[in-house]
Amino acid sequence: MIPASVGFHCPACTSSGAQKVVRNPLAPADPIATKILIGLNVAAFLALVVSSGAPQQVLQGSGGPLVEQFGLIGHAPYRLNYAFGVADGEWWRLVTGGFLHGGLLHLGFNMVMLWLLGTQIERALGWQRYVVLYVASLLAGAFGVMLLSPVGMTVGASGAIFGLMGAAIVLQRAAGVSLRSSGLITLVVVNLLITFTVPGISIGGHIGGLVGGLATGAAMVAVDRRVPTVSAAVGIGIGLSAVFFVGGLWAAAQWQDPVLSLFN
Repeated sequence: MIPASVGFHCPACTSSGAQKVVRNPLAPADPIATKILIGLNVAAFLALVVSSGAPQQVLQGSGGPLVEQFGLIGHAPYRLNYAFGVADGEWWRLVTGGFLHGGLLHLGFNMVMLWLLGTQIERALGWQRYVVLYVASLLAGAFGVMLLSPVGMTVGASGAIFGLMGAAIVLQRAAGVSLRSSGLITLVVVNLLITFTVPGISIGGHIGGLVGGLATGAAMVAVDRRVPTVSAAVGIGIGLSAVFFVGGLWAAAQWQDPVLSLFN
């Protein structure tokens, strides 16, 4: 496969000129935003390892005190002596949970995917649109978690990465790239199969991120066609990020503890 600005082209398509993606001339050749995002995720994992007191266990995915403080959870069910979570005012978990990981393998897989997808999308969109797209996708994934599994601790960048896959679908279609020949549809289908068949994976986070990336990418493309300015696309991305964030707060507040509800 031959790298393209969004996704991958098959060699035959590339040599024949059947597919073409126009790179954003304002986008930097160096995908600095993707590098920073990877650096933030790696730094958060190193902090998790150092602060845990049991580095070997954290490397293998056992969590740690930082996960308890900053991982994504809506409620702490059955802990009747105190409460914590998004529904109890800890709104930052909607963001910080997306920068923590459950083990070295989890981090490594997500960072490889972030590099493969992020560098291409950043070069196609420019760093400003790309960063807003990433944040919107992360918050959409958190919204999905709050809708489907608010009482389970969730960590990882995969919601945002699924959002990048969703945005890549929109961008390839807008550029006239065949989704089948690029391999993107296969990538999405395989990851969805893993999501629904492997235990312990956040279905809400992955589906929420994918839908959020599709919506944000489509909105940015639509705005760019009418008002081709960075500020307009960034503005619509910030607006959708706010919607996903408020949606996460709302969804967390709707959950009812099944044990406590018996006594109400």
